[in-house]
Amino acid sequence: MTIAGTTTRQRTWNATLGTIAQVFKQGKILPSPEGHRPVIAVVGERSAPAQRDQLSWFESKPLFGWRVLVPRTKEQAASLSDQLRSYGAVPHEVPTIAVEPPRTPQQMERAVKGLVTGRYEWIAFTSVNAVKAVREKFEEYGLDARAFAGIKVAAVGEQTAAALVDFGVKPDLVPSGEQSAAGLLEDWPPYDPVFDPIDRVFLPRADIATETLVAGLIELGWEVDDVTAYRTVRASPPPADTREAIKGGGFDAVLFTSSSTVRNLVGIAGKPHNVTVIACIGPATAKTAEEHGLRVDVLSPEPSVHKLAEALADFGLRRRESALEAGDPVTRPSERRPGARRRRTT
Repeated sequence: MTIAGTTTRQRTWNATLGTIAQVFKQGKILPSPEGHRPVIAVVGERSAPAQRDQLSWFESKPLFGWRVLVPRTKEQAASLSDQLRSYGAVPHEVPTIAVEPPRTPQQMERAVKGLVTGRYEWIAFTSVNAVKAVREKFEEYGLDARAFAGIKVAAVGEQTAAALVDFGVKPDLVPSGEQSAAGLLEDWPPYDPVFDPIDRVFLPRADIATETLVAGLIELGWEVDDVTAYRTVRASPPPADTREAIKGGGFDAVLFTSSSTVRNLVGIAGKPHNVTVIACIGPATAKTAEEHGLRVDVLSPEPSVHKLAEALADFGLRRRESALEAGDPVTRPSERRPGARRRRTT
């Protein structure tokens, strides 16, 4: 017998006609507020349950039915949310950071003009927002990707590189290892006055970015124009029902993609409930989460949002397999909080 078929709330039980009522009672499957609930019942031979178990691919997805909080805008989270859906999850995007132009645009304007007049040997992009900021300034001046002619372009992260390609620019340098400022410095060539006619790097970035890349480039002999291309500010609080779900354990997991998403989510919506699985993109983000009193359950093996989603799916799969081996029902983390199932089914 199956309820809520073809949805992420689907649940199925195998029993005989003589025991199905007891199975429903044990599973606390109660009537809906309207007094009924759509049910699909299949009556067949004894082999039917075994065949169903063999062919059941929908309910056996690693994150089937999980409500996953993604603290990013819909635009930023599009591919990540699609990946989570492929694991059976229901993603819920909540922006925690808003991007705004710099308070004083003159520095950015001078840098873009310098880009056109040959002031720079390199330009380094460390985020999609940096690409967007430069692209918008180009459009303001009537420029396009041809303005990058003769300039070497570096990018950190696959999404940043993809944003550049969409702009019509293929990066010359992407870290071969860790996708971070440290990883970029590992591959960045030292300044050579023989081969490099210009010794200056244009670095458009956020107002809160760390100094790791700037210090590393200077150590390699480069001059750096460290330019604030955009500001990151805390987003507005989400709707009241979302805030209640975050604090009350209505979400099964939350993906933290930076330390600022941890700080901002807690600031605008409160601390996630202790039943919520906390997944972090890297050690720095995990440390920030722990400083806010959160238990980190999943750590991405690489600083990539897609690797983070994979790690969460692996966690969900191991959790499911452990429950099946123990003979326990497969439940979502949010169903562990007191009274969760009663509220969900009545």
